Formats: sequence, C-alpha cells, structure tokens
Amino acid sequence: MWRLRNLLAFKSKPARVDDFFLPELCESEALLGLVLAAELLVLVLVLADARQVHFDWVRLALTSLFVQWIVLLSAALLCRLRPLLARLRPAIAGFCCALVVVALTLGCTAVSDYFQLVGPLQRVDEMNLYLRHGSIALIMSALLLRYFYLQSQWRRQQQAELRARIESLQARIRPHFLFNSLNSIASLIVIDPYKAEQAVLDLSDLFRASLARPDTLVPWCEELELAQRYMSIEQYRCGDRLAMQWRVEGVPEEMRIPQLTLQPLLENAVLHGIQPRVEGGTIEVDAWVESGFFELQVSNPYDDAVKPTSPRGTRQGLLNIEARLVALFGAEASLTSERRDGCHVTRLRYPLRDNRQEARSI
Repeated sequence: MWRLRNLLAFKSKPARVDDFFLPELCESEALLGLVLAAELLVLVLVLADARQVHFDWVRLALTSLFVQWIVLLSAALLCRLRPLLARLRPAIAGFCCALVVVALTLGCTAVSDYFQLVGPLQRVDEMNLYLRHGSIALIMSALLLRYFYLQSQWRRQQQAELRARIESLQARIRPHFLFNSLNSIASLIVIDPYKAEQAVLDLSDLFRASLARPDTLVPWCEELELAQRYMSIEQYRCGDRLAMQWRVEGVPEEMRIPQLTLQPLLENAVLHGIQPRVEGGTIEVDAWVESGFFELQVSNPYDDAVKPTSPRGTRQGLLNIEARLVALFGAEASLTSERRDGCHVTRLRYPLRDNRQEARSI
C-alpha cells in the first residue's frame, strides 16, 4: 500500500509544464497533426474492411465524424489537465492520458450506440464493438504517447548539447576579454597611474556585472552598459585619439541579446581602426529593430596602408559571436564584415525572440 501511494503521489518539487512530454494539444499545429493522423487511421480502417466490395464513402464520413469527435474531445480535456499531469511521474501521466482517451472513446461509442448511428446491434455485437473501440483507442494512444515521450527526450538532449556548446563559447570570450582589458590597463600604468587605477575599478565593476548573471541572454540595457564600461577603459588609454558615436535610442531596453556580444565588436574596432592610426578616429555604433529583427552595426576607420598592431586581432572573438548567434537563433542570424569608403563595418543581425520562447529553450 505504501509503495502504491508513493507511486501515485505528486513529486515533492513540481515539474515545469514546459518540460512535460505531452505537447500543448490546444495549439493549432499539434491539433492539426492529431486530426490528420486520425483521418489516416479512419482511412486505413475503412480500406481494411474486407466485407466491402466497393469503397464506402458514407462509412468513411460517419467513421471520420466519430473518430474526430474523440480526438477533439481528448485534445481539449488533456490540454486542460496538462498542468496537473505534468506534476505526475511520466509513466503515471501516460497511463492517465491513455485512460482518458479510452474513457472518451467508450463514451462516444455509447452515444453512437444509443442513437443507433451504426445500426441496431445484438448484445454480442454490442460487446464486441465496445471491446474493439476500446482496444483501438488504447493502442493508438499508447503509440502516440510513446512518440511524444521520445520526441521530448530527444528535444531535451538537443537543448542540453546546445547549452553546453554556448557555455563553452561564452567561456572562451571572457578570458579573451579579460586579457585584452588587462593589456590596456598595463599600458596606462606608466603613462597615467591615476587613470590606470580608475580603469581597474571600471574593469572590476564590468566583470561583476558580467559574472553576476548566468543567463545566456541579457537585457540590451545591461549589454550596452557593459560595452560602455569597456570603452571607458579604452578611452583612458587612447585619450583624444578615440571618439565614440552611439546611435542606439530606438532599441527597447529590455530586448534580449547574448551576453558579451557588443564588447568584442568594439574591441575589434579599437584594435584595427584606432590603435594603428596616429590620429585615431571615431567608432560608430548603430542599433535598431526592424521587421522583427535586431540589427547592430559597428564601424571604424580603416586604412589599407596602415599595418594593424596585432595581426591575429580578435578574429576568435568574432567567430565565437557568430557561432553563438547561430546556435541561439538558427540560420537567420548572421555576422558580416565589409570595407567601404575607408571604413570597416561589422554588422550583426538576428530575429527577436519573446521571453517565453527564450525559456528556456536554453
């Protein structure tokens, strides 16, 4: 008795509904799939009837009506029960789902028998009808639930692999960012110790903000502040040789962006556009939202005749950003670079995602 009570008991910590293997059957895509699968089952049942010499369109219509009522009622009821079922163990939840489908099937069979939709039945035929319908409902619901469960496990494995990949890329960016910032501060120590001290404090605040939030995506306002703190360190070192233009007013503050995305782009602009030039230059940052996409553009002066101070540059950081964008947003995300009119322009683009999807899909 204790084991049975323990088996049927809810988990001490309720599972997230988004992690439940049964999909949202109220959504149009899932409902359409169920309706099509049910119609294929009806077609198979009608074609498999060896007693019919010719194809019976009337029987197809009546059977379709009967099966689709069961499918729609089952989908509606399971959709309402989904939050409760998500708190059960998967095996118990699957058993309850199958029980609901079988019960609805027997109920619909009783209604069709009462109104004699399949014609008058003898007692023996009536029992066979109930047994046949119940068995078909049990087998089909078990197959569908098994498919949903395997699909859920496969999706969970994909998300775990994606999370591990993104965390690996993020871990590569942070040390790279730290080393370049420390190099900038080291060059300030001899020139201006006071500015070097201020730069260390800025770097401390910057890393505190960066490491305090483990989420993959952060609000745009936080990412912008992070980048501006980094540029204050670079301006300590470059002085009047570095000027900034920010045109980012049209971007919502709470828009989500992968953490440490803007900073490597600015670092690349300083390394290749400002450091090699005696006169320095201006880095321009433009950001906007258009047609469901976020676009970010960083441009800096570029002279082919001037050798960069570091031939390797920050290409690794840019590759990491591109890989993270593709991993998070798919093939629609892109990171491109081009040179035009004496400027090097790096442009980033990805589709916006709402907070529920971001959910923790990652």
